[in-house]
Amino acid sequence: MELWVDEPWTRPKEPNRRRLAALSGYHDWPLHDAKAQLSELVRRAREEGPQRITVYDEDAVIVVSAAEFARMLTPSRPGRSLHALLSESPLRDLAFGEEGERSPVRDAGL
Repeated sequence: MELWVDEPWTRPKEPNRRRLAALSGYHDWPLHDAKAQLSELVRRAREEGPQRITVYDEDAVIVVSAAEFARMLTPSRPGRSLHALLSESPLRDLAFGEEGERSPVRDAGL
């Protein structure tokens, strides 16, 4: 017989199996396994690549090695400005209207 306390935060959330398609190739660790096997998870992140941790069968976090994280923080083309990037965009010749839509201004009453 199961007993439930009548407080919503004590009940486990129903899994809705939300998985991000972009993360499908990574090793899947339920949170309880990740906690129990943290050393193995860290070893695999360093040797095999990013590791996915799920909570209630939903993607929660990705564990990556420090080297991979540093690589992600380093710009692929250092010294390039946002202006240069946008100037090379295939949409660079897209025309926008000169006049935007005006919204009414309200008094903030400060």
